[in-house]
This record gives sequence, C-alpha cells and structure tokens, in this order.
Amino acid sequence: MGRIIAIDYGKKRTGIAVTDPLRIIANGLATVSTPELYAFLQEYIQREKVDLIVMGKPTQLSGKPSENMGRVEQFVLRWKKACPSVPIEYYDERFTSALAHQAMISGGVKKKVRRQDKGLVDEISATIILQDFMRSKGM
Repeated sequence: MGRIIAIDYGKKRTGIAVTDPLRIIANGLATVSTPELYAFLQEYIQREKVDLIVMGKPTQLSGKPSENMGRVEQFVLRWKKACPSVPIEYYDERFTSALAHQAMISGGVKKKVRRQDKGLVDEISATIILQDFMRSKGM
C-alpha cells in the first residue's frame, strides 16, 4: 500500500502532507516554493511509494472556484500528462487556513512565530485536507 499526499496549493507557497505507509496517520511533510512543487513531488515519489495525490480544491464560500483554481488546474494537467500512474483527486479546502490558524493557537504557537512562519499554516492546511479526505473515505 502506498502513501497519500495532500497539497494545499498556493500562489507562492504550497503545503504538503502525507500519510504513513499504512494510511493511518496524516502528517505535515513540507512547505515548498510553488515553482519547486513539481520537482519536489517527482523526487519524493522516487523515494516513497505514493498511490494518490489529493489536491485541495480552492473554492469560495458560494461554491464557485476561487481565483487560484486556474493555477491549480494547470498544475493538475501537467501532472496527469507526466505522471499518469499517480492520480490526483480534488478535495474541498474551504476553511482549512482558518482551521490551521486555530490549531496553531490551540497548540500554543506564539503569535510571533505564526506571523513569521506562514509556511507552517500551509503545511497544517494540507494536513487538515488529508485528514478530512481520509475521514470521508472511512480510513
């Protein structure tokens, strides 16, 4: 059984989370510069067996796609052409950034750290996407 990766795709930074090989636990993996995401994933997949990528689907509260959706779709199309053996599924990412901020506050992360380490929010958001996806699939 391979891992599942979740992605919180941003214009500048992208948060990445991953399951353990048995798909029991979701953990933050990294935050990478968005232009480096493709290469990062290619390298990771050479080291670890990955069965699925879950891509956060950027949606407005109204349910309409957000402005980031076009960038996400471009990445997904590029990935599907280059790596069809590792499929991508979309999963609603609404509220994940707010939940990530709340998790940081609840976890005692100092305000200064929260302001300085914006990548941590992206990584936690990806973890929330992955946890919600796993829960929706009964994992």
